[in-house]
Amino acid sequence: MAHERSSGPRLSPGSYEEDITLELAPRLAYFAGVARHEHVTRAAQEMGVPQSTLSRAIVRLEQDLGVALFARKGRTVSLTPAGRTFLASAERALAEVERAAEAVRADTDPRSGKVAFGFLHTMGSETVPGLIRAFRADHPRIRFTLVQNYGEAMIERLRAGELDLCLTSPVPDAPDLVGRRLDEQRLRLVVPDDHRLASRKRVRLAEAADETFVTLEPGYGLRRITDDLCAEAGFTPRVAFEGEEAETLRGLVAAGLGVALLPPPAVARPGVVELTVTAPRAVREIGVAWLDGHPDTPPVAEFKRFLLSRRGRLLSD
Repeated sequence: MAHERSSGPRLSPGSYEEDITLELAPRLAYFAGVARHEHVTRAAQEMGVPQSTLSRAIVRLEQDLGVALFARKGRTVSLTPAGRTFLASAERALAEVERAAEAVRADTDPRSGKVAFGFLHTMGSETVPGLIRAFRADHPRIRFTLVQNYGEAMIERLRAGELDLCLTSPVPDAPDLVGRRLDEQRLRLVVPDDHRLASRKRVRLAEAADETFVTLEPGYGLRRITDDLCAEAGFTPRVAFEGEEAETLRGLVAAGLGVALLPPPAVARPGVVELTVTAPRAVREIGVAWLDGHPDTPPVAEFKRFLLSRRGRLLSD
């Protein structure tokens, strides 16, 4: 059956694809309401809009589509075949919008909303679980999306709006970001247990100048800190292996493939000895970062306040 055509101006062919959504979207709910009641006056009363506004919206919708959606008889209307086809899709679209609105409302609920939180791999085994456990003691229904990554990748996800907050090192210094120092973590020189320095408790980093190093890949905050500390100690490290996780590097050290500057492990690793570095001062700052000017939802604001309250006691060596 051929659809009836409605007279009147239509969107120009050149602008149709760009503008059709903007033209149709505000009128879908009006159309569905009239279709449900098959009466303009009753639909207007239910939706709390003037009847004239509703009538004009339906006429414009038909003009935009170039199709008659209703057959009219006085104040009563009935769907045309084209109207019935359009109604099925319109109701699905409206239902999807409602689901999206419900999801947004749920994520921003002060008591049960969601926080997208990023953190370094080395924070994942103990620090972050402990933080979330402590936070949820007072906020038991707040949910988290957790993302582990290296610092630069998390900053990019922060800028893209995929994260609300991230724990990172070093603390970023950029005009579009806010960074707050929370704590610092000592770094150890990790050597094989049969290494010439393994019997020592403390070491100057310069004593490892001739060693082969295993490090994280360029782009990781800890790699930058390692390079800077070695430079401060007067040498450039000879890097044999680059990895993505601190525990993988410990395994390489245990296998006798080099030494590494690493934060303390969650669980002691056999085959290695962890030495305190006395000079230069080997630490990395841990901080929280967020996008400057980005409004916080209530759950994000609560978690941010909680993190800032942990200054100086975020970590334990």
